[in-house]
Amino acid sequence: MYTLYLIPSACSLAIQVMLRELNQPFTLVDQQNTENFIALNPANKVPALVENGNVYTEGAAIMLYLLRTHSSKMWPSSLDLQQQIIEDLMFANASMHPAYGRLFFASQAIADEPARQLFLEEAARQINQLWQVVSLRLQQREHKGRFLGGGIPSAADIFLAVYARWGAHFFVDIQIPKNVQQMLDGVMARPSFKAALLSEQSLA
Repeated sequence: MYTLYLIPSACSLAIQVMLRELNQPFTLVDQQNTENFIALNPANKVPALVENGNVYTEGAAIMLYLLRTHSSKMWPSSLDLQQQIIEDLMFANASMHPAYGRLFFASQAIADEPARQLFLEEAARQINQLWQVVSLRLQQREHKGRFLGGGIPSAADIFLAVYARWGAHFFVDIQIPKNVQQMLDGVMARPSFKAALLSEQSLA
């Protein structure tokens, strides 16, 4: 059984969703209530996933571990499709995640309100450009399904759905194209996503 260390609404939510999609048993632990979490993960970041004494860190790496360990339609046998999944996942992790992270940084680190708002608006502009990239990828694959993963969500779709929810916390204009919003709605409507949100609420 897995133990997932998380912070509610953080990117660790995506790992919980994936565990549910793969029908894997797990327990949840709120990192904020964990003593000496840094001994488990020296980076002091979530998610951290523990199994049989092994500790796995970094969200994208954990996703790939789960996909490669547990057979599912979300990890096809084709090397070309696997590469596509990895590229989408790295885009979500290395491009979209840091872009949203700049919103949190500005809110916490910039005291001057006009300067903070300018930073937030520039960060939102960059986020909007990235959502256009997602839209283009969906258009290129629209014959295969509504998700980046085709007929079912991929790991990247799940991460992107988590990030998209963060925008509501900021007074900026984040514009998500229609086809992307349909993809995000499809991910968030899945039982795995709904159950993950409820389980996080129960930790509060």
